[in-house]
Amino acid sequence: MSSEHLERKTRPADSRRRSEPAMEPEEQDLPRQAWAFLFELMHAHMRNFPALAAEFELSPVQAHVLRQLGEAPLAMSTLANYLSCDASNVTGLVDRMEARGLVERRSSEQDRRVKMLVLTEAGAALRERLLARMAEPPEAIAAMGDEDLRALRDIMRRALKPQ
Repeated sequence: MSSEHLERKTRPADSRRRSEPAMEPEEQDLPRQAWAFLFELMHAHMRNFPALAAEFELSPVQAHVLRQLGEAPLAMSTLANYLSCDASNVTGLVDRMEARGLVERRSSEQDRRVKMLVLTEAGAALRERLLARMAEPPEAIAAMGDEDLRALRDIMRRALKPQ
């Protein structure tokens, strides 16, 4: 999608209030335009996610599970909520990951009926490699100059700061 198309697509017909001063058309809806460009960049990058996951012999969903698992055990029901799927779907997914030696199920210390997922050593090592690969910026970002990269970093830091 071209930047011209994004600007036309995100520009409201005429959203100015009568009391606001006239603005250039491209200035009318800067937040929407900025978000549209950011969303398009992320969407373009995420189209490559299945290929990235395949580099590690993972499905995209398995890669998301590894990314989600980390410091502490995770209840299978919490994983189902994260993936927006039924718990029965998580069972099959975890079965395949467990067969590869990436995760193991443990009973919760608080409630033995609750199954917790824990990364194995092999799963933690694969997660580390996956996260390192995911942290590689797309060419559009990597090709930017230092000044632009600092500005982008600082803007994103402010945007992500808890309010």
